[in-house]
Amino acid sequence: MLSDTLHALSHETRRALLDRLGEGEATISELAAPFPVSFFAVSKHLRVLERAGLVERTVRGREHRFALRPEPVEAAARWMTEQTRHWNERLDALERYLRARRPPKGEGG
Repeated sequence: MLSDTLHALSHETRRALLDRLGEGEATISELAAPFPVSFFAVSKHLRVLERAGLVERTVRGREHRFALRPEPVEAAARWMTEQTRHWNERLDALERYLRARRPPKGEGG
């Protein structure tokens, strides 16, 4: 699921669609209007977002409405925060190790 989320977020148009849906639900036509790409291209981007669980589609008659589902982004943010913490700890440990091995000023070399 995280891979699907990161893949979906990797494209600028999909991120822009999510930004727009952050303002409230919208139809495909409303979402496609500001983009210089075809309706079909926006529809494909929405399917990627849907597969990643980032948007939810509601069909009312012939109208397809989309709404933002923030949970997958929140899960990705938690994972990135954990990774940042882990690697910061590792780098801090490396820095302590290298400082401990450094000869005092005026000694060596």
